[in-house]
Amino acid sequence: MPPAPDAAQREAARTLEVLKRMRLAEEAILARAPEHDLQPSLDRIQAVMELLGDPQRTFPVIHLTGTNGKTSTTRIIDSLLRELGLKTGRFTSPHLHSMRERIALSGVSISAEQFLDAYDEVLPFVEMVDARSVAEGGPLMTYFEVLVAIAYAAFADAPVDVAVVEVGLGGSWDATNVADGSVAVVTPIALDHQHFLGHDVESIATEKSGIIKPDSLVVAGIQEPEVAQILAERAGEVGARIAFEDTEFGLLTREVAVGGQQLSVRGLAGEYDELMLPLHGAHQAHNTVLALAAVEAFLGGGEQRLDPDLVRAGLATAASPGRLEVVRRSPTVLVDAAHNPAGALALRDALEDSFTFARIIGVIAILKDKDATEMLEILEPVLDHVVVSRTTSPRAMRPEELGDLAIEIFGEDRVTVVADLPDALDVAAGLADEGGLGGGVLATGSVTTAAEVRMLLGVSEV
Repeated sequence: MPPAPDAAQREAARTLEVLKRMRLAEEAILARAPEHDLQPSLDRIQAVMELLGDPQRTFPVIHLTGTNGKTSTTRIIDSLLRELGLKTGRFTSPHLHSMRERIALSGVSISAEQFLDAYDEVLPFVEMVDARSVAEGGPLMTYFEVLVAIAYAAFADAPVDVAVVEVGLGGSWDATNVADGSVAVVTPIALDHQHFLGHDVESIATEKSGIIKPDSLVVAGIQEPEVAQILAERAGEVGARIAFEDTEFGLLTREVAVGGQQLSVRGLAGEYDELMLPLHGAHQAHNTVLALAAVEAFLGGGEQRLDPDLVRAGLATAASPGRLEVVRRSPTVLVDAAHNPAGALALRDALEDSFTFARIIGVIAILKDKDATEMLEILEPVLDHVVVSRTTSPRAMRPEELGDLAIEIFGEDRVTVVADLPDALDVAAGLADEGGLGGGVLATGSVTTAAEVRMLLGVSEV
């Protein structure tokens, strides 16, 4: 008889089986309509939630929408809540490397085993709703809808004390909106995803205001006047209280520091000074202001000051991978997930504010449904040269097309077109070194660009 497997062998076999099951689950989820293929209805996700017993109603929710800064603000809120002793669930999108990153329990990406447990729990009900929808001439549940169901089931199973949930797209029709946030957070609203959300900020703001629920407390970042009016009107309609940055709370002082910045903040319930934030750029300072107000709103209705030492500790561990992140030295390589003009503007300002490169080379890869021309125009003053390329995304703009746009803005002598991203990164590093010490590389244009450059340089932690 062959010898019985020892414990190590049994564990290795179990791990292999989990990885195999995880791969099959990911393939099945990815086979569904992608998240940029919006199906504007909550009917399917609501049906699944009801069949599951509405797990999203078993824990309080802080719900975030806006155009830029959502993921960073979500992660900062999560970090603060954990430092204050709460068990958290965090849902963000899109991911950089693995769909499991989107679902975090107490700050850690959900394990494959936990993901599969939740997936196995929701799958029979997803299949029931799929069958019903198809019979009525409707679509299958989307990739994003299934992930939302998995997240809410996992949070209930954990269980968590609070879930911090970032919308995928919009607000009213976003699948996450089957939950009712006791606190709604609205980061600055600008133009993006116009083909789904509307072609002006008023339409986009109206869609995003749908996460504001009755009796909730809303904290809103600095907004255009017409956007602020729409948010205030929505809050009034449903009986929510709303507080705006620069009115009820705000940034008092900000100083660039080694490894980040030092802040003083006026919250809803008091002031906090000597806050060290290990993230770069004024936009991250404002994300922090919003996050702190959201936590005050959640824990004390905006009327109870938090322990300043715990706030300092929570911010000291805040991280936002892929957001003006240093992923290599010699030359320094930064990655940033800016994918629209507002994001590009925040990136440009942060570069000017926090970094002093003698020469900086951009590696630019943008998706074809984005406003590439405006993004390039915004970044032109801070980039000495751009290496235009593409990611592996099927939505990526062709390098030749993007290169033509870049030449119109930068001039032919400041643009190099390289078909493949790995080669583009090598070319950019060489160009950065040409001026001697002090050169740097910035890879940006989409979340996929940031993710693929991170992977190429051996960085996969989130």
